[in-house]
Amino acid sequence: MSTETVTTKSGKIVSNSLGKAEKRKSGKIGATVIGPIIALVIFLSLWQLIPVILDIKPFILPKPIDVLGAAIEDWHLLWPAIQITVIESVIGFLFSGVVGIGVAVLLASSRILEISLYPYAVILQTIPVVAVAPIVVIWFGSGFNAIVIIAFLIGFFPVVSNTLMGLNSVDKNMSDLFTLYNASKWQTMWRLRIPAAMPYIMSGLKVSCTLAIVGAVTGEFVAGIGGGKGGLGYAITVAAVQLKTPYLFACAISGAIFGISFYLLVSLFSRLMLKSWHESAMKVEK
Repeated sequence: MSTETVTTKSGKIVSNSLGKAEKRKSGKIGATVIGPIIALVIFLSLWQLIPVILDIKPFILPKPIDVLGAAIEDWHLLWPAIQITVIESVIGFLFSGVVGIGVAVLLASSRILEISLYPYAVILQTIPVVAVAPIVVIWFGSGFNAIVIIAFLIGFFPVVSNTLMGLNSVDKNMSDLFTLYNASKWQTMWRLRIPAAMPYIMSGLKVSCTLAIVGAVTGEFVAGIGGGKGGLGYAITVAAVQLKTPYLFACAISGAIFGISFYLLVSLFSRLMLKSWHESAMKVEK
């Protein structure tokens, strides 16, 4: 009887503790979701009220309703612009990811190469993209190709920097173990250094995906083309010239929504890659 009683009591204690843990977890999830929603509602309410109270004209500060109306009215122009910017950004990001990881692996394979070439990658990052864009247009012509290259250039350095940091941050004991078993330099690279650098690579990709959008939109300011073939950057330029401020806001907000979605997609990919073995993603799963 005593054993059953203890078992029953312990079972109740365990179930209570699990219930409390589930409540805490659901409370955290609820706060994570409800908090941003409340903040967004407050922001949109203030944005809607301030122009009305201060009698601000729509071409100076449009209300959210004006922006939504402009997006619906000019959707036949907005949607193609979004599609073009999405394609340019994704292609530029993919190039920056593939080339950036490849360059980082090459630099990490030789200390001489790293010392000789990495400073030039830093210099490339310090040059403003607005200054680089006209040169790219002169070399590759205006339009799609130039914009993709600009998106690639601005997203390239974070991938190289983070990947190189990860490749150089391998646990010394594991490196000594590979040396003890006479592993070649490339065996160590593919089987130890690259897997160990995966969290750093994913961090670089998450930064690069947002910068690729900035590069694409910036490139469209300089290298964009008209005739209905321009992206969001070109649409923003046209809206500003025509004082279509509500449509300008609609274009900018569309770019922001795309940026958030792209970042969340890359973050999901990162979590899928790391969740089974790396503690940073495993903590997110918990």
